[in-house]
Amino acid sequence: MNTQNSKTISLVLGSGGARGLAHIGVIQELEKNHYKIRSISGCSVGALIGGIYAAGKLEEFETWIRAINKLDIITLLDIAWGKDGLVKGDKIINTLIELVGDKTIEELPIPFTAVAADVANEKEVWINSGKLFDAIRASISLPLFFTPVDYEEGFLIDGGVLNPVPIAPTFNDKTDITIAVNLGGPVEHNPQTVKTDTTKLSESNSIRTNVSRFLQRLQSSVSSGEEKEWGAYDIANQAFDAMQSTISRQKLAAYPPDLVIEISRSACGTLEFDRADEMIELGRNKTRECLNKVDII
Repeated sequence: MNTQNSKTISLVLGSGGARGLAHIGVIQELEKNHYKIRSISGCSVGALIGGIYAAGKLEEFETWIRAINKLDIITLLDIAWGKDGLVKGDKIINTLIELVGDKTIEELPIPFTAVAADVANEKEVWINSGKLFDAIRASISLPLFFTPVDYEEGFLIDGGVLNPVPIAPTFNDKTDITIAVNLGGPVEHNPQTVKTDTTKLSESNSIRTNVSRFLQRLQSSVSSGEEKEWGAYDIANQAFDAMQSTISRQKLAAYPPDLVIEISRSACGTLEFDRADEMIELGRNKTRECLNKVDII
């Protein structure tokens, strides 16, 4: 690998919950090796990390997310009282706006597309204009967890439902190569399970305690060969991951990028954002491995 290359990249960042923190390490390793990111297409957490990078605030976000613990995650959840999702997401988005700024996509120095899903009309929605965090909020609307986003004549949910690795928005880019990061890679059979510590939560706050237990079930639902009890949320989470993994393989086979960086879908739980250090380093390592194996310069 020539570390003095200056190839321009269309970067495709896939969906996969907290595994998407690996995108930070991927970006850092690409920049370290002098690749120039000139376009970003992102889905769900890929839209989140990609949008923040395009806004020039990835370093600030990294500092913030590395300091997050399980209790912080709970306090960022604003309960939705309707039947269409557990969390409204306003508190998380407003926190990120304070960190990054209330930017529009048009003012970003890097072309950016967030991909969401309009399931009623069975189509992808590419958002490349308007407020950055409106686009990100639509793209991260994980079914059962976040409430859907009202958009034009319908509602949008997590883009991973239809396209977890959105390569198509980059087709007309005038860049040298396309690199995709797939967070639905093959299961590894030595996952680490982290339990949620609920001891600091107020015993009187039953709603947040229940949410914490919900998070714990989601976070511990990484595949393993061991016997386990299955609850409704375990099944939903596993099913969504399996679905995204299958769709990702199909999309990558149909529209192969120049390079695919794969992160195992068993690397961490969907909502384990307190494992930032580990995931960022994993992203760096996987990128180094891929760049060392191929000659794309």
